[in-house]
Amino acid sequence: MSSDLVIVYHRQPYEEVEENGQIVLRENKSPNGIVPTLKSFFGRVDNAAWVAWKQAEDPSNPGFERVVEIEDSFGKYTVSRLPLTAEQVSSFYHVTSKEAFWPILHGFKEKYNYDPVDWPTFREVNWAFAEAAAAEAAQGASVWIHDYNLWLVPGYLRKMRPDLRISFFHHTPFPAADMFNVLPWRGEIIDSLLACDVVGFHIPRYAANFVSCVRSLRDVQSVPRTSVDEEFVSEGSALSDRTVPTAIHTEDRVVQLGVTPVGVDTSYINQIATSDATAAQAGEIREELGGAQLVLSVGRTDYTKGGADQLLAFERLLDRRPELAGKLRLLHVSVSANRNMTVYEPIQKELEEIAGRINGRHGTFSSHPVSLISRAIPFERLVSYYQVADVAWITPLADGMNLVCKEFVASRSDDDGVLVLSEFAGAAIQLSSAVLTNPFSNRSMDMAIEQALDMPAEERRARMQALRAAVEKYDTHKWAEEQLALLSPKTFSDAA
Repeated sequence: MSSDLVIVYHRQPYEEVEENGQIVLRENKSPNGIVPTLKSFFGRVDNAAWVAWKQAEDPSNPGFERVVEIEDSFGKYTVSRLPLTAEQVSSFYHVTSKEAFWPILHGFKEKYNYDPVDWPTFREVNWAFAEAAAAEAAQGASVWIHDYNLWLVPGYLRKMRPDLRISFFHHTPFPAADMFNVLPWRGEIIDSLLACDVVGFHIPRYAANFVSCVRSLRDVQSVPRTSVDEEFVSEGSALSDRTVPTAIHTEDRVVQLGVTPVGVDTSYINQIATSDATAAQAGEIREELGGAQLVLSVGRTDYTKGGADQLLAFERLLDRRPELAGKLRLLHVSVSANRNMTVYEPIQKELEEIAGRINGRHGTFSSHPVSLISRAIPFERLVSYYQVADVAWITPLADGMNLVCKEFVASRSDDDGVLVLSEFAGAAIQLSSAVLTNPFSNRSMDMAIEQALDMPAEERRARMQALRAAVEKYDTHKWAEEQLALLSPKTFSDAA
């Protein structure tokens, strides 16, 4: 059956688990995150579909189930699965997307690796995504494509189905022209994105950077701008802008630029935060701390997250203030970004070495100042840590948005706790009441963590109340509704 809404995303919208020797498709454990947010809109249209890839030993095997029908708490929808070989996954995702695109998107030109890229395979996989979307979409349907590893899908899809309304959303930063144009395939990528009706970004700066890239490569007409809402102007953030471009006029169409920051499911987080189970876990954590202050850092093991810089700042803090020994703990959660990518192994090793050195120099038989965890913590348990933490220390060197800081704020129903946030995280333009810091500056990092630890209770509460108001107003639902309103006002008029 043809679909009025087709979402194209590399991940499948469920978990595959083995039960009694059989593979079962199970609804995602946590309703917090991008996948459940996107699925929530399936209940608002009569027919919807999801396009994703699934690794297969033999893509030509007639027994491979390419289309499955799903019915869960989000409604009924179709999942079109593209069978990719392990070699295709490695080339398309691990090499081209992560080793070539990822460092450029985040401004790490020195990490860029062009040599192993197999561009024909990237084209081939993107073409397959476009074909699947074209096959699922009804006449005049809306197709919503997500993230940079599917950059070529809009262009291919426009050729196959000119009747469709196509939107593309970037979940990462979008770099300025001098960085983006390092990519040899820049023209092909930009032409594909200009085939969209809507191109979405988290913050005005990323939209402005996209315009700079387009203008460096193509002769486009007027690009109107409008003033940025005061809620998204942060004096302390390096990413703040006063105006934002709203559209790009090409010879073929007007490409709307949708700027809406993704949020978190505040209702769901509040439900966990106020539960008896969370209160019990939080009590256990406080007892274990024994009155010590807790600084919490949560992120992925990735060079963009600045994990080593943060640990070094913590080491400097203990060197400056030896009286904090035994009175301050850092829980540093750094989860492997992808086990199949050896590029992240040196980062993990560096984190372990610094944490070990800190514990060796400042620890005792019964107390270690740093607890380094390299595995994912169940979300319910994480909310307990959020509630106990005196400081959430989120200082990436570059980040499209960062939802961890918003999860922390949404968890603080007590209006307490301090958020130390990198000014290079997209979230900083919304969360100006955080203690904003420059992770490239030792002095700025040192001052920020001390300010947070020593902050008076009245100031902590005033800042947290302002942060919570911002996070609650721009939650996941508002983000998706604003993006889909741009994509297809008629189809989703009831969503707002």
